[in-house]
Amino acid sequence: MKRRNALKGLALLPFAGTVLRSQTTQATTQNAGNNAIIEILEPGSAASNFMAETNIFRSIGVEPVINCMGTFTIIGGSLERPAVREAMEAAAHNFVQYDELADGIGQRLADLTGAEWGMVSAGCAAGLKHITAACVTGGNPEKLIRIPDLSGFDKNEVIIPDFSRNAYDHSIRNIGVKIVSVKTPDELKKAINPHTAMIYIRSTDTDTFTGQPFSLEVISGIAKPHNVPVLVDAAAENLTLPPVHLKRGATIVAYSGGKAICGPQCAGLMLGDKSILMSAWQASSPHHGPGRDNKVGREEMVGMMAAVEDWVKRDHDADWKKWLGWLDTISKRLSPISGLKLEVIERTLLDNKTPVLKVSWNPQKLHISGFEVAEELGRNKPRIAVWAEDDSEGESFFNITTGQMQVGEEKIVAERVFEIFSRKRNAKPETMAVAAANLNGRWDLNIQFFSSISQHSLTVVQDGNWLSGIHQTDFQSGNMSGTIEGNRVFMQSAMRIVGDDLSYQFSGIINGDLMSGDIHLGEYRTAKFTAKRNVQKVPRRKVNIPAGPPLAT
Repeated sequence: MKRRNALKGLALLPFAGTVLRSQTTQATTQNAGNNAIIEILEPGSAASNFMAETNIFRSIGVEPVINCMGTFTIIGGSLERPAVREAMEAAAHNFVQYDELADGIGQRLADLTGAEWGMVSAGCAAGLKHITAACVTGGNPEKLIRIPDLSGFDKNEVIIPDFSRNAYDHSIRNIGVKIVSVKTPDELKKAINPHTAMIYIRSTDTDTFTGQPFSLEVISGIAKPHNVPVLVDAAAENLTLPPVHLKRGATIVAYSGGKAICGPQCAGLMLGDKSILMSAWQASSPHHGPGRDNKVGREEMVGMMAAVEDWVKRDHDADWKKWLGWLDTISKRLSPISGLKLEVIERTLLDNKTPVLKVSWNPQKLHISGFEVAEELGRNKPRIAVWAEDDSEGESFFNITTGQMQVGEEKIVAERVFEIFSRKRNAKPETMAVAAANLNGRWDLNIQFFSSISQHSLTVVQDGNWLSGIHQTDFQSGNMSGTIEGNRVFMQSAMRIVGDDLSYQFSGIINGDLMSGDIHLGEYRTAKFTAKRNVQKVPRRKVNIPAGPPLAT
């Protein structure tokens, strides 16, 4: 049985999947490479401190990561600018009345950005929650403290176009509102009613781009006559002055502090209508009610303001030139390697706007896949996070994104990637080990999560080494696919739950009618499973079909 390309367009975080087991010779080569990297770094630089064994994260056994992916929260979002750290340190030395601080910062943010008002929240998602509460309550504290019980509320519905449903709209649903999904502008017109509190969209959804039939301009044009606010989630975008989405008709625009703006990781920036943002501040900590759990400190509030002040003064063209220079350094180091295609892509959209080096190759010729490159970079020292894919057209690639790299790290990245692709590899075996078992039928699963056990089932159809079937979870079912090689079983399934995606990746050992192993749950970490073949037979009964309609009910 020949190996097939089972991964199509796999978007891979390097911290997912199984760890590659390096051979002793490889480890020796890598250590020698790491020593060589240290020698070319400037002492005392950020890159030199990253490599140092005295790095603060290594003191607790945690290996730091060079971020060549972008502003992903799972690896820390972004690096705070020096002005932000200085402002946060200054704010830590005095007490202040928080409402007065919020008013002062709100006005300062308005002056800096051209928006009517500004507010700092405990992250962008918390800001979405507070704004939803504001649109539901209108600043009425009696309503606020009843959330999420919206019984008797005038405003208790939020409209979200289907294309904008996503994992972050949990923040909106946490208020207890009814979500109304629409697919077209006509459906939006019909959905707006006296109970509509707000419309929510994501700025990254191409359907909302200017000129599209369901653009932000169209949505705001429909909403405005009904006095329905429009909230735009622009979390990872560059800040535009004045904010472009407000100019296009949005009521409020929400940014993450810990992404492109490089403010505090646990801060969000809300800009727009003052009356709504005042109500949103009322709905957040330090005030009691449903937002008390999203506490933002004075340090983060001042730090977020400092980040916007710094953003206004930054030489963004110089940053872009610097990032291109780093990619040029990496490209020159990799250019001698036969079989690599190197392409610099200068992104134009506001979301994660940074130049990117795309490194692509034919995995059949270089005998390594994108998944394997990302795993090796992400698992071994010095660790580097990249975005990698393997497609069904015979190309593998990974991207090196510069926006959150530090001076000197381009040298580390260049050497690590060069070493990986310079290593000689033999072609992988074209055949799999013969399946040691027949898995056809139903399997009853016990899944041990961190603090509970669930009963799932798998209905498996086996074709040689290849598996397919149905995975039944606690609440729904979905398709399963995988392989069996000898007595080792690898299966995966994916579930779509509202705006979320949940994947199960099984790795187990088959022993007769028993199976056991681990489940990788993506961002939700891991679980363990045991499975037993269900040998219960369905009773055999003849089916009698009536000759016509029943004579009695």
